[in-house]
Amino acid sequence: MNVTELESCCPECKSSLIDDVQSGERICSMCGIVVMEQLADYGPESKSSSLEEKMKNTRASGHTTYSQHDLGIATEISISTKDYSGKTINYQVANQMNSLRKWQQRVRVSTPRERRLANVLSVIGGACQNLTLSANVLETASMIYRNLDSYMEVKGKSVACIAAATIYMACKQCDVVRSLEEVCGGTGSNKDIKMRTKLAAKYYRMLVMELGSVTAPVISMDKYISKISNLTNTDVRVERLALEVAEKTNDTNVADGKAPNGIAAAYLYIASILLGQNVLQRDVSSVAGVTEVTIRNRCKEILTSYKMKITLRPSFAKN
Repeated sequence: MNVTELESCCPECKSSLIDDVQSGERICSMCGIVVMEQLADYGPESKSSSLEEKMKNTRASGHTTYSQHDLGIATEISISTKDYSGKTINYQVANQMNSLRKWQQRVRVSTPRERRLANVLSVIGGACQNLTLSANVLETASMIYRNLDSYMEVKGKSVACIAAATIYMACKQCDVVRSLEEVCGGTGSNKDIKMRTKLAAKYYRMLVMELGSVTAPVISMDKYISKISNLTNTDVRVERLALEVAEKTNDTNVADGKAPNGIAAAYLYIASILLGQNVLQRDVSSVAGVTEVTIRNRCKEILTSYKMKITLRPSFAKN
């Protein structure tokens, strides 16, 4: 008898062994003795080429997310006219499954608190998508609101404003440059934006008092330049030159007491002029939130405080 035959037999009565996959044990079929307590998992590790086949062969569920009220792990009854084996179901079973689908959706948000949580999280997700914010900001904002909902009752508060306040706090924690007015504009229409911004600021102060504020890092001029450059679709060379000019003039007193948006817009406009790019002051000012006069004044202050030396590459004429 070889080694493999000895391993497949019981050491006491020499009977065959049974693999219990659920408990991970190997048991004798005759006397019931446990031979191996840790059974290796020899399940299929097949490689799939399509997403459908991959989801069919997967062993675990998808990743969880805090941006959904059920953490993204709920079971949904799909709309189909066939069963699992591919056979067509009759209309009675189809009507029964339709009723089960409706009740399953109602049970998922059965309480008023769950409905309010699903509503606020959907507004937060839509606002982050409108503002092109990263998934890190979305998850952070969702966790902030969940913590607030567990601490106190938020019933009766404006959904759009409380969502804007949580997104604004998440942007501060994730070092993302967004103003509260921009966040309020992303949660809805621009109608009554000042009133909604004022209410969102009130909710933000409430968040700081209830949850505490995380010390946000000081936002440098590079962040403002990159933000304006991305929103205006400026050339990468213009952004790099603006960052270089800002780095070499960071020890000046030009930025003292002035809004960083206007100075960053001035750096971008100066860099576009030096590189011969067609960047309008109107476009930069609308994104930066300042007037065209402010950009011209900041450009004048920067150019009078420093002298810029431009080195041009010689052009070789063809013979």
